Amino acid sequence: MARSVKNATEIEGVDPMVTDVNNLPIEFDRERVAAFCRDRGIVRLSVFGSVLRDDFDSVRSDIDVLADFKPEATRGIGFRFFGYGNELAGILGHKVDFCSRLDPRLEPTVRREAVTLYEDS
Repeated sequence: MARSVKNATEIEGVDPMVTDVNNLPIEFDRERVAAFCRDRGIVRLSVFGSVLRDDFDSVRSDIDVLADFKPEATRGIGFRFFGYGNELAGILGHKVDFCSRLDPRLEPTVRREAVTLYEDS
């Protein structure tokens, strides 16, 4: 059976990437993710990296997560920020690499390819 081309990434010969939250290789409780975000002032939570590619290993791979906060949400947050990755790991069932800032050289690509798990509406 012939396989159809889904996006430009496949045309270029690179592994196809997940582009929709429903096609992620992980299962998670969306309401728990939403509550986690609301409680911390996160307006958008996205995943990027290997969880979107065919090389994701459900046993060994971590999940790269990008959080966008309300401006006032990070005032006085201190060391609590560093626990957010562990808390989210408990929800997603995988080790989490949690970040809120990206290298400016990588940010446009990451944001273009990232898949949103939560967005404040």
